[in-house]
Amino acid sequence: MADWVVIASVMLVYLAIVMVIGLLSTRGREHSVDEYVNAGRDLGFFTTYFLLGAAIFSAFAFLGGPGWAYGKGAATLFILGYCATGLWLFWLFGPQVMQLGHRYNYSTQAEFLSDRFESRWLSVLVAVVSIMAFIPYMTLQMKGCGYVVSTLTNQRIPFELGALLSYGVVLAYVFFGGLRGVAWTNVFQGSFMIALAWFLGIYIPLKIHGGFEPMFRKIAEARPDFLLIGREGSMMTHQAFSSALLVSFLGFSCWPHFFMRLYNIRSERVLKKILVGYPLFAIFLVPVLLVGFAGIGYVDLESKGMDADAILPYMIQSMGLPALVIGLFGAGTLAASMSTQDTITHAAATIFVKDFYAKLVRRDLNDKEVMWWIRIAVIVFGAISYLFAVLGGESLVDLLLGAYGSIVQLLPLVLSAVYVRRATGPAVMAGLAGGVTTNYLIHFQVVPSSYALGIHAGLWGLGINIGLIVLVSMVGRPQDPRHLARFDLD
Repeated sequence: MADWVVIASVMLVYLAIVMVIGLLSTRGREHSVDEYVNAGRDLGFFTTYFLLGAAIFSAFAFLGGPGWAYGKGAATLFILGYCATGLWLFWLFGPQVMQLGHRYNYSTQAEFLSDRFESRWLSVLVAVVSIMAFIPYMTLQMKGCGYVVSTLTNQRIPFELGALLSYGVVLAYVFFGGLRGVAWTNVFQGSFMIALAWFLGIYIPLKIHGGFEPMFRKIAEARPDFLLIGREGSMMTHQAFSSALLVSFLGFSCWPHFFMRLYNIRSERVLKKILVGYPLFAIFLVPVLLVGFAGIGYVDLESKGMDADAILPYMIQSMGLPALVIGLFGAGTLAASMSTQDTITHAAATIFVKDFYAKLVRRDLNDKEVMWWIRIAVIVFGAISYLFAVLGGESLVDLLLGAYGSIVQLLPLVLSAVYVRRATGPAVMAGLAGGVTTNYLIHFQVVPSSYALGIHAGLWGLGINIGLIVLVSMVGRPQDPRHLARFDLD
């Protein structure tokens, strides 16, 4: 049997196992909107920890991270910085948001914000911003699946078909299993890819360079500034590195699919245990970055017409490993991609229906209609991200950084909702619109990038955002104190 057939078979078996786990996870559970969207608001530490953790251990980590380590050197370390600290902001507002969510049956970030600021249009705006950021994030996962399947099978299975396979499996268990299906598949996939990542991160540098110290010595001798930030020859300036780290840290906890987990957790005690243990997932990312460093000087992907994001699968395939082992690596990369793709697809569909469609088009939806509209949205958003994956050209990490620039604009709204009595609906809407517009104008270079001084577009947007919230709140009419008392702001 040809090696590529064995590799493809292992990955297909893995996809089948994941789909079965996802479909069986809801057996014996009630078929309600609250169960489908929130898993009955009863998730414990184990499932929530992997649900949150596997969401960062994505195609971005398994492919984009090694790609940046290979192509940009020390610049990739910003990934470890924000993944270790990203949920720390939950210490500020997490417990209160969780209590309000259980009290008023919120399912999404926009439901909380629109209720707090008494604005249906704010719900629509937050939904639009969230979905605009979700599309590149979902695209990132499908690009990852397409890369690994195509590369490991020597293009016998094309990129487009590899991405389509992951879309089909995720669609099946998200469509039928909802959040509980996502959670239990993430437990399985998270455990599998962590074990695989550590094996690869230790084996490959030892095999190629004889260890970590010789590997980094060779890199330092060949490219002295490649392992530094801001020096001539390094791939990222000080301000670009620092601002990318800051935007990612500030925006991390405001991703709607992370924020929504505050409504699914069983208790505040479970939340605090998760926050203490979550930085460990940054440690789990270390070995895949080491694989990217190991490729420097070992292979020249540019001369082969390949993207840096393909460094890990290329190296695996070129080292003479048995086809079964290569297939397991492919399954691990699919796990990384799909464990994020499913979470975001579920969140995007929920947000579209509850925060956009039900607020703007059909305000009289019953529970059964909500359920089916969410399932239809799962299909549609998956299809849209698949098309972007096939047609798009940005690197995996660049896709993610662009999305963070808009998501970080939600942070001032959340903090205003929890802490600022004087903040008003028109103020936060103006701030969000101004911040997101500024971010995209710079990111897509409508405003020349030289004007940004090397600082991430999201930080410029954040400054505009906060300024508008303060200014409009000062001149606007304050909210009724009786309404504020509902949110413990009396």
